[in-house]
Amino acid sequence: MTTWGFPMFEGAITNSGRRRAAWIDSLFVDHAIFRTVWDNFAPVIPGKLYRCNHPTPGRLARLTERLHLRTLVNLRGHRQCGSDALSRDAARRLGLDHIDMAFESRGAPHRDRILRFHAIYTTMRTPALMHCKSGADRTGLAGGLALLFEGGTAADAIRQLSWRYGHFSRSPTGILDAFLLHYAAVAEGRKPFLDWVRDDYDEAALRANFRAGGLSRFITDTVLRRE
Repeated sequence: MTTWGFPMFEGAITNSGRRRAAWIDSLFVDHAIFRTVWDNFAPVIPGKLYRCNHPTPGRLARLTERLHLRTLVNLRGHRQCGSDALSRDAARRLGLDHIDMAFESRGAPHRDRILRFHAIYTTMRTPALMHCKSGADRTGLAGGLALLFEGGTAADAIRQLSWRYGHFSRSPTGILDAFLLHYAAVAEGRKPFLDWVRDDYDEAALRANFRAGGLSRFITDTVLRRE
């Protein structure tokens, strides 16, 4: 199978040829060539949780040494691509726990995924680094959720969804902002966040009521080719 003229990488890195194929796929199919010169690394909870776009093996090694990382959380979920294979291989060599936790960037956050992320968050070894592809949308949501798990406010959480990380609230990914704003409007200060998620949160209603802006939709879907 090919993508953009390149063979799609599948499976694991088992030899030098497979590693070379993974790098080609990562750089030119998964757009990691842009991530070699730009990253949006930032602390979410200093000393405990950090965020970035999908790190190259070299960047992951440098961050592990600097921050004494113990866990890498992959918010893309397990994918058949070179970037995924390189990350798993690097985490293994660096002694990091590698955890898959898939979120969506354009859909209403799923209740069961929020609760699963909470279970991961409360049991994983820290410090931890989490990433999606661009480190903007799914990583922003996860950063906001972590702050809410720690007793922060919806306003604190929404700041994790910022243009400085590459997030556009007036695009389809703005449904993540709408989720946090909805909690702030209907339950914050009256019901703990996780209780609201378990008991009251209506994914279908949020999805039905959300409308995205046209220009930002074009940027995220066509120009940036976000997942």
